[in-house]
Formats: sequence, C-alpha cells, structure tokens
Amino acid sequence: MGGSCAQKRRAGRLQVLFPLLLPLFYPALCEPIRYSIPEELAKGSVVGNLAKDLGLSVLDVSARKLRVSAEKLHFSVDVESGDLLVKDRIDREQICKERRRCELQLEAVVENPLNIFHIIVVIEDVNDHAPQFDKKEIHLEIFESASAGARISLDPATDPDININSIKDYKINSNPYFSLMVRVNSDGGKYPELSLEKLLDREEQRSHSLILTVLDGGDPPRSATAHIQISVKDTNDNPPVFSRDEYRISVSENLPPGSPVLQVTATDQDEGVNAEINYYFRSTAQSTKHMFLLDEKTGMIKNNQSFDFEDVERYTMEVEAKDGGGLSAQCKIIIEILDENDNDPEIIITSLSDQILENSPPGMVVALFKTRDLDFGGNGEVRCNIETDIPFKIYSSSNNYYKLVTDGALDREQTPEYNVTIVATDRGKPPLSSSRSITLYVTDINDNAPVFDRTSYVVHVAENNPPGASIAQVSASDPDLGLNGHISYSIVASDLEPLALSSYVSVSAQSGVVFAQRAFDHEQLRAFELTLQAGDHGSPALSANVSLRVLVGDRNDNAPRVLYPALGPDGSALFDMVPRSAEPGYLVTKVVAVDADSGHNAWLSYHVLQASEPGLFSLGLRTGEVRMARALGDRDAARQRLLVTVRDGGQPPLSATATLHLVFADNLQEILPDLREYDRPVLSDPQAELQFYLVVALALISVLFLLAVILAIALRLRRSLSPTAWDCFRPGLCVKSGPVVPPNYSEGTLPYSYNLCIAHTGTKEFNFLKCSAPIHSNEDVVCSVSPGALIPPYGGKDLTSHSETLTSKIFEEKR
Repeated sequence: MGGSCAQKRRAGRLQVLFPLLLPLFYPALCEPIRYSIPEELAKGSVVGNLAKDLGLSVLDVSARKLRVSAEKLHFSVDVESGDLLVKDRIDREQICKERRRCELQLEAVVENPLNIFHIIVVIEDVNDHAPQFDKKEIHLEIFESASAGARISLDPATDPDININSIKDYKINSNPYFSLMVRVNSDGGKYPELSLEKLLDREEQRSHSLILTVLDGGDPPRSATAHIQISVKDTNDNPPVFSRDEYRISVSENLPPGSPVLQVTATDQDEGVNAEINYYFRSTAQSTKHMFLLDEKTGMIKNNQSFDFEDVERYTMEVEAKDGGGLSAQCKIIIEILDENDNDPEIIITSLSDQILENSPPGMVVALFKTRDLDFGGNGEVRCNIETDIPFKIYSSSNNYYKLVTDGALDREQTPEYNVTIVATDRGKPPLSSSRSITLYVTDINDNAPVFDRTSYVVHVAENNPPGASIAQVSASDPDLGLNGHISYSIVASDLEPLALSSYVSVSAQSGVVFAQRAFDHEQLRAFELTLQAGDHGSPALSANVSLRVLVGDRNDNAPRVLYPALGPDGSALFDMVPRSAEPGYLVTKVVAVDADSGHNAWLSYHVLQASEPGLFSLGLRTGEVRMARALGDRDAARQRLLVTVRDGGQPPLSATATLHLVFADNLQEILPDLREYDRPVLSDPQAELQFYLVVALALISVLFLLAVILAIALRLRRSLSPTAWDCFRPGLCVKSGPVVPPNYSEGTLPYSYNLCIAHTGTKEFNFLKCSAPIHSNEDVVCSVSPGALIPPYGGKDLTSHSETLTSKIFEEKR
C-alpha cells in the first residue's frame, strides 16, 4: 500500500547518518507515497503505516510531531503506532463527483527539522448506489406504420458509481412485439433501445405495457425498474434526422450567461404535423440540464449559468428531436470548457516562527508556506518572490512549497520587526498575482518609547456635565518590560490659560483617564485641546505625546428669545397696521426669535396659542411670517390680537411667547382714536370683560341722566332770570350764522352748538363741554387726543381732532 526510501541505505558508517539525513532529501529522492482504499471505509480504519513508510520509528512520531495536512482533513495519524487512519466519512461520489480517477492529496509534516512529504490516497469505488431512472413511468407513442426492426430510444438510468459498479445491462419482460437492444457509445455509456419485432395493429391492440429493468455490475448487483406504456398511433413513417450524430464544441469559461453555445438541427421528410420537430434534453445529468437552456423550437442551446473550468471541464448531453408523429432521433453533444486565467494564486502559510533571536545565523527557517492556483497548465504555474532590501529570501522546497529563511544579520535596534510581503504570480496571459504579508518580530533589550494607540483623540462631552466625571481615556503601549514598560500619564500643554487648566481637567497618572474638574458651558467654551504625555520609568526615561481635543456638546438649556415684536420704551406693546384690502397671502408681519443653543436645540418653530379671530391669519412654522389666510370680512374686528409661542427643537423643548397687536386701517388717521386702547391691559377673561362693559354702560346712563336733569333746571331758570345771565347760551356768541335750529323752546332742544372734547392723559380720561368758537357749519366737533404706542403724544393746540356731529337731539335720544 505504500513505499519508503529507507530501504536504500548503505552499509557501514552511512547506516548511522542516513536516517537523520533521509527526511531532508526525501522529496528529491522519492515519489509521493501512494495508498489505495475503498470508499465508505469505517472511521478509524488503517490506511497504512505512515511512520514506517517515511522511515520513522514509533518514538519519532511524537517527538517530531508527525501530522498530515490537507484542505479538508479526512485522515489523521495515530501517535502511538504511526498508522494513517480514516478520520471522516469518505464518499467518492461527493469528493470527486464524475471524475473517473479519484485521488486525495495530503502532506505529511514533521518538525525538528521541519519537512514535508507528499501522500496520494486513491479512493476506489464500491457499489453503494443503485441505478435510478429519471422517470418511473415512460409513455411512448408508436405509429402502426412503423416497420419491423424500428428502434425507439429510451431514457437511460443513471448510476453515480463507476467502472464495474456502473450500469451493466438492461432487460424487459418477454413479449411478442418488442425486444430490447443496448447501445454502447464512444465513452462506454449504455443506452437501451426498443426494437420492433412484429408489425403493430392498432385495431387489434391499442397499447402495450412493458417493464424495463436496469442492472449494475456490482456483486451483488443492484437494479431498478421503470414502467413503459406504449400507445399505438398512425402513419408517421419518417423519423427526424440530425445533421450530425455528434456535436463537439469548445467554449471559454468566461462566456457570459445567456450566450448562444450551439444550435442543433434535424430534418423530417414528412409533412404537416409529422414534420414539426421539437427538441428535448435526454440522457443528461440534472446538473447539466440546469447549466443549459434548450429552445424546443429552434434547437438553440444557451448557457444558463457561468462556466468554471476548475469545477467541470466538459459537459456531455444528448438531445432528442421528436416530430409530431412521435418518432424521434438523438444526437450527442460534447462541450469542452477552455481554461482561462481567472483564478489568482493563493499563498497558504503552514508554519511561522513567533519570534526570531537577533543572533540567529543566516539560513534559519522562519516560515514555511505553499502556493495554489486552481487554473490549468501555464495558468496554474506559480512563482514567488519577496522584496530584496530585507534580510530574508525564499527557497523552493518541493512541489509548490517554499521556505522563508534568514539571509543576513538581524539588528533589533534598527528594525524591531519585519513586514515581509510575499508575492505569488502565475504564468498566465495576462498573469495574475496575489500577495501575503507576514510580520516577523526580533527579540531584544528594552529600547522602545511608549506609543499611543491613536495618533490623536477627539472626545465629545455634553455641557452641564457633573464635575469629577470621566470624559476620556488615552492609552499607550510599550513593548519593553519591567520599569521600562511602566507608563505614567500627564498633561504637558493646553490651549487654555495655564492657571485655568487645573480647574478644567486632570488626568490619572496610572490609567490615563481624563476627568472634568468643572461643568462645561457650550455657550462659553465650545472646544479646547490638550497635549498628553506618556512616559516610561526607564533610565533615561522615554516619552511620547498625543493631542486630545475636547468638543463641548450643546444641551437645550437656553429658551428662545423674541427679538420682534419688542415692547416700547415705556413697556407698552407695539402694533402693526394692516391695509383693509389685504389679500390672502399678504405678509402682515414676522416674529423674529433667536436661541443661544446650537443644532437641533436652536431649531425654532412658531405656533399660534391664541387668536382673537381664528382662521384670519396663518403663521409660518419655521419662518415666523404672519400672512393673511383670508380677506378681512365685514364682521371681523378692526383690531386683532395674536399670542404666538416660539419653541426650540430640544428634548424637552423650551419656549417663549410674543403678543402681536394688529390694526386694520388704510391710513394712520383712522386709528388715532383707538391707539390708547393698546395701553390698557388685555382682559383675557370673557366674564371680566362683560362686567367691565356693564359698569361702563351704567356709568354712561347715569351721566346722561344727570345732564338731562341739569338741562331741565337750566331751562326753567332761564325763563325766570334775565337773559344777560345766559349770554353764553346765545347762538350769536358761538355761531356766526345764528341758531342751527329754530328756537322752539317748547320742544326742549338747545339752539346752540357745543364742542365735546374727550382728553386722554396717561390712564385717566375726562370729558367736558365748552362753547365752541364760531364755526361755518351745523356740525359739532368731537375732539379726541389719544397718544398711541407708535405715535408721539401731542399736547395743547397740536391735538389732532376728529369731528362728528353732536346735537341736542342726541342727548334726548340717549335720555
């Protein structure tokens, strides 16, 4: 089952040295060790004595750590006997699929010294699979005009076993009409065919039933059956004929899916339905059917998936052409897959030394690796190289195995570690390559400064943090040992004031944790930078610095502040005048607010809390713009009040409110009598407003009643006293044109004109009647002085007057 080169020893003194030198020259002197085992061998079964075949003793098995290596390990080595044992289930059909020759490549690895031996295990097939038909029921249609000797191809059975264990023979049950013939093609495959021995008569027998049995060549043989149901039909006497019995074509494995691969054609001399040909796959593995698409009408074959030469090198299939009468013909198709250089070489590290002494001599093996390329031929041939400016080089050990050895003196003070990049390149056109980097450490004395794990640190701290809280941690490493590797941390510089630094942050000398000594305020200090130092306790001490940038994050700790509308200098609310003709969408005013916070905390939104006329105005959610939502109606008040709240985007949100006073007027003169109303406090309670109006009405009625009583007494006194006492009441003194109305004293009217002046001073108000100067009309003037929030107050003779007629009849009506 295997061989060894240990039998080639010489006599004499070489007998002692040869066992020690044999492993070093074994790959060059010997062919790979070969074993042959049947598949499905039980776990723990002995494949062969590997130690004996390698020339090793039982003690060498454990001392030199004999082991096997493979991509999927099916075998193991018994450390007590040196036997190669079966470790896992071995299924030839699963491992090698449809390949005739099934071999497993192994490597035996020994140490002290390190070496590798190649092992090939041939897996022999056993009859562990029974034949199988794709269909248990086969339906055939044969015309009664078919002549004796006509052949009808049947779908063959499949058996994953090979050689003698594959399909051996087909049989059918005895019957007078049909016999079975077995056709053997060029690759040894066997296909059953029915041969018509006797002419069919549909009127005599409409159908025939046969049992097809397949046997393999195993011992004992395995079998399977299929039921054939034959229907006799009429008059199709010409089967289709392919242009070739066998089609061969080669395609690249890089052919994209959906590309045309091959078109098969068949002709039929019949006419009509009997000449209509459809194409079908038959006698084809399911994996192949999934790989290709066959157009039933045109016979065009396209690839359904991408090809991979490394997986399948050749596809074999059969296509059947069947006409409308049920006759058919078959052709064989062989599609060869051409290899392309589409696989990069692989580098597999099998052994690597952890550390290398700097006094290691040249030629010391530090790593062992192998290469692998799945491509074929020159596309799979690989060569390796490394950089030339490092004290290492590569030796080719054996088949695709390489050794990385030292090639010069090592000096850790200059280079403490080496990053060796191995580049593997194949010989394809164009060539493909891959690389693998390994790090080799050189052990030496402690001469390294601390190194931070980052080049710089950035930490985010939310404002209003609790004093004494940890805000960051820096970490440095030192490969040295003892005191030379013990690190302490300190703050050596900052962009803060030196005296204020200790009141802001501190660092733990042992752990590198940075603490906040006070609560930060984002609005006062948004960022600052520290320089931290990590120093070891060596002599002399070595150190390293790193920057730590602290970013103070914002919290929602500032409420919005309304900039407009603002209060007047005297604390009164301002107002905005809106034209009565303002259309929907008209910009009335804008609420302006700011927030000292940042980000989402400063995103402001505007909302209406209260409106004297809901639906008259619209408020921009983000802009704060107040626009007309509709036109001013006849029933809408001329004065409107909006209470607006401004909220920020914080969690929870903070807010502020603003009151807007809006007056609808086309010019300033219209609103002067009502300007003072804005100085009065707004009554938010409707019940309080009602009480206020009732009190005012009661007071007004009382005043009017008192005036009426005084006028009545005055009239009676006037009749009894001389006219000189009433000179002021004479019409000539006040009006040039004489009395406004005829002096009919019996009607109780006053034949004089008066000026009713209503004066406003601060929050007090008083009314008085006085005789007016001579006027040119029959109107009485009502004077009103109302200092507004946006209009400077007037006094004395500069008061603006608004005139309206007031006659004595008014007093009578009010009475």
